[in-house]
Amino acid sequence: MNSKQAATLAPEETLDPADWNELRQLGHQMINDMMDYLQNVRERPAWSAPPADLAVLLREPLPQQPQPAAGVYSDFITQVLPFNKNNIHPRFWAWVEGGGTAFGMLADMLASGMNANLAIGNHAPVYVERQVLEWSKELFGFPDTASGILTSGGSMANITALVVARNQFLQSGIKQKGLRTVPAQLVVYGSSETHNCILKGVEVIGIGSDNFRKVPVDGDYRIRLDLLEQMIRTDREAGLLPFCLIGNAGTVNTGAIDDLAGLAAIAGREKLWFHIDGAFGAIPKLLPEFDDRLKGLEVADSLSFDFHKWLYMNYEVGCVLIRDGVAHRDAFTSPVSYLLSHERGLSAGPDPFANYGMELSRGFKALKVWMLLKEHGIQKYARLVRQNLDQAQYLGQLIADSPDLELVAGISLNIVCYRYNPGGPGEKGANGKGLDKRGLDEKSLNDLNREILMRLHEQGIAVPSYTMLGGRYAIRVAITNHRSSREDFDLLVSASRRLGHELTLL
Repeated sequence: MNSKQAATLAPEETLDPADWNELRQLGHQMINDMMDYLQNVRERPAWSAPPADLAVLLREPLPQQPQPAAGVYSDFITQVLPFNKNNIHPRFWAWVEGGGTAFGMLADMLASGMNANLAIGNHAPVYVERQVLEWSKELFGFPDTASGILTSGGSMANITALVVARNQFLQSGIKQKGLRTVPAQLVVYGSSETHNCILKGVEVIGIGSDNFRKVPVDGDYRIRLDLLEQMIRTDREAGLLPFCLIGNAGTVNTGAIDDLAGLAAIAGREKLWFHIDGAFGAIPKLLPEFDDRLKGLEVADSLSFDFHKWLYMNYEVGCVLIRDGVAHRDAFTSPVSYLLSHERGLSAGPDPFANYGMELSRGFKALKVWMLLKEHGIQKYARLVRQNLDQAQYLGQLIADSPDLELVAGISLNIVCYRYNPGGPGEKGANGKGLDKRGLDEKSLNDLNREILMRLHEQGIAVPSYTMLGGRYAIRVAITNHRSSREDFDLLVSASRRLGHELTLL
């Protein structure tokens, strides 16, 4: 191409800033604004409802032309930031969500700036994730020969484990030939309290939700081992193929921990893959006082857990560990020419993570985990977990001492389920359940507590969530918050009683 031809071509462009200093100043402002936002979180309401017109503001047409970066940031400051879900707040206790940290935010910025893809290659981010996985194996007592991979969260971690469990069953060639190679229907077992993501996983891997056996639980919401064994026998007699058993280390409703050692023994006798969903409840493995309650975790075939729940790290990062590293790799590896490793160059390095999960595009999730574990040390995380456990007991005692509040379930871990009942636990109706002096039935009590919850949110007081236990609506407080203090639970109890009193006087 000669110079005359080149002159007729359109000028080349880039997405880098035209003025680096201008963007640098804006970046400093962003960091300062977010540091203020985190530092002053306690001064703001626990939640603020988005204004009615926000949905309209956030449905503008696709931008066709450039806008100044400062103006785009201004839109974020006015339209997005004030109406955050706010799980960073000290009184956010909904859905088991960690609150993140300021250093974690900066780590995510660094990871985004590097823009690394961790699927394959000989580069430092891959070794950082391998280090995080080695630390995870050490934490939960998995052998050096085990494997693992970081995921977006517990849902993907559980599905990853289910795929490995299915593909290795009977060495039947499921991966290559599909489920029709299996001589009978495969069956999965877990308690009725098992998280819904397991059910989704069973559907996704082709087993079908009808073939997930929901085993009843006892009064403490733990799986009934006797009924589990009976169901396995019944299925075998019917010609079905039990292949996987799910144990819960911390159920989502009440925080119950199944008898993991008992489940491991059953899985061993029945030759079932034993997976533990430890999304948040496996984390107390940090504490020696949980050795007995979590006994069996270290012999599981696979374990899922989240760093962004009870290890307080910024969203999103979960993990799955697989005891049989060969089975893990065999489940996902699919050699293609453009992903083959070389002896040298960027294509050298460790076995690619693409061989251990569904994702080929994988962000640098590991950096914040690596940096935060180094910043605080595992012993500080252990102290914070114990602090949350103590706070759950403190809240339980506040509720027990309140004549118009009652616990709806025992406190087995870090989750407290309670309700307002103006009759108090000492007064019972004909059905044996709470009844106030004016004869409020269960439906009325459920409606009352549902309204209390919504007003706690709307008034910016606190953000617990809810569940149904035995037909009773419970206000559910899941304490995985490093910013919470006892005064926050005092406020929650005081506000719950006030709102309940106000509503019963209407």
